[in-house]
Amino acid sequence: MTEAKKPLIVLLAAPETSASVLYGLYDVLLSVGAVYSDMVSGSPGDELLDIKIASADGKPFHCIGNIPVEPHMSVNNQATPDAVVICDMYTSIYDVPKGRYPREIAWLRKMHADGAMLTSVCSGSLLLAEAELLDGKEATAHWAYRDMFQRHYPKVAFRNESILCLAAEADRIVTAGGVSAWHDLAVYLIARFCGYKHAIETAKVFLISGHSEGQSPYSVMTRPMETSDAQISDCQVWIADNYALAKPVEQMVARSGLNPRTFSRRFRSVTGFAPIEYVQALRIEEAKQMLETDAQSVDDIGSSVGYEDPASFRRVFKRGVGLSPAAYRKKFQRIAQIAKPIAAG
Repeated sequence: MTEAKKPLIVLLAAPETSASVLYGLYDVLLSVGAVYSDMVSGSPGDELLDIKIASADGKPFHCIGNIPVEPHMSVNNQATPDAVVICDMYTSIYDVPKGRYPREIAWLRKMHADGAMLTSVCSGSLLLAEAELLDGKEATAHWAYRDMFQRHYPKVAFRNESILCLAAEADRIVTAGGVSAWHDLAVYLIARFCGYKHAIETAKVFLISGHSEGQSPYSVMTRPMETSDAQISDCQVWIADNYALAKPVEQMVARSGLNPRTFSRRFRSVTGFAPIEYVQALRIEEAKQMLETDAQSVDDIGSSVGYEDPASFRRVFKRGVGLSPAAYRKKFQRIAQIAKPIAAG
């Protein structure tokens, strides 16, 4: 009897890839079917997935941290995998990867045309955007790339709150958020190709719990200052210290000397935010930092950042962060409890 062909999953990596993502995915996916039974009964099972590492030319290289990588194959390999995982390809939030991965992008287009599922972790989705495979679709990456997607890939509906974006699953495209979102993607791939039972068992082996609350609680507002528009730049500097004042947008408009409609248009063009959204994001960012480190009541924190109505503060906070102020404080206090003994020395 002929042995059933294992699903082939290819991990696409480059020198800009994090070793934790590449080798974490490799270890977890390779263990499916084998390790759980060994741990609970002392009898290892069969590996259910065929996992290969690929790079542009297939030659050994060093990834981030000078960690050696020996790929199994190059992108010239003609075999069509069941799925490709584009590992993170780190780039600065100012450095759009135009023209940086031509061979990888050509291969991704071909693999997708041939029927492979394409998935990505973190900045790996930039390659899918460069390949124009995300045009007209929802997708995610690390929250820090929100502005890059809005400015340079406007045809992509960027979901900065998502850990695992399945909106384009029917088109065989799934994207995952920050680097640790590879956990969620791994569980998804195991369930898809090996079944729910193996996904649960593997999660138990590696203590993978997923990020059910999404990226929003971890997101930080990125505030690159615009220098080409002096009036808007001046308002950005001013509002950074005056976000708690009453009617801050009206004060920025008056400061700029522009009419409200022109100000709003130019402000959005420069920052990616409507003026009131920008103010709210600044206020919430400050409130988050206070909740992490300050013992003040939630109502007092809301008042100090510009919300006299506690209900309004809670509503805006939860809409932006995905958690109530109290739940956010509780979540990050756990981290503080781990860090405090170390900080105390």
